Order: sequence, then structure tokens, then C-alpha cells
Amino acid sequence: MSLLSRLFGGSATPKPEPKPEIYKDFRIFADPAKEGSRFRITARIEKEIAGALKSHTMIRADTFESAELAQEMTLRKAKLLIDERGDKLFE
Repeated sequence: MSLLSRLFGGSATPKPEPKPEIYKDFRIFADPAKEGSRFRITARIEKEIAGALKSHTMIRADTFESAELAQEMTLRKAKLLIDERGDKLFE
């Protein structure tokens, strides 16, 4: 039965939503993606601007051997992106 549910889109347990880190009024949801035995930098960056919630998905080519290191580097890269682009990130 589990094979059939996987084939047709069912999943045993949904992945929990990552907790946001607040940085300069932006919310960073760091969520490194597992790819084989490595983890790729991925995050969702959000900010409320003029009453509207804006969102940007960040995906980088960098991969790491441990989830902890990938998490740390994801936050670091997201903060750099916010410092560089600011609100223009959502244009």
C-alpha cells in the first residue's frame, strides 16, 4: 500500500515548516534540501511591505555534507542577499 500511495502522491508524514529567523525585518525560513547524501542551500525569505506579504525563494548551487552546516550557510547566504538587495529582492 505504501508503494501505491507514493506513486500517486501520498506521503507518510508531511515535512514540518521551518521556524523563521528574523533579520532586518525579513523572515528567513532556512530549509536545506536533501539531495542524495548532501544538502543544498534553499530558503524562503519574506517581508511585509505596504500591508502585503512578499516572498522570495532562494536556491543556491552550494551543497554540504551535514544538515547543520547547510542550515548555517543558508542563513549566512540569505543575510548577505538581504544586505545586497534589500526590498528590491521582491521586484
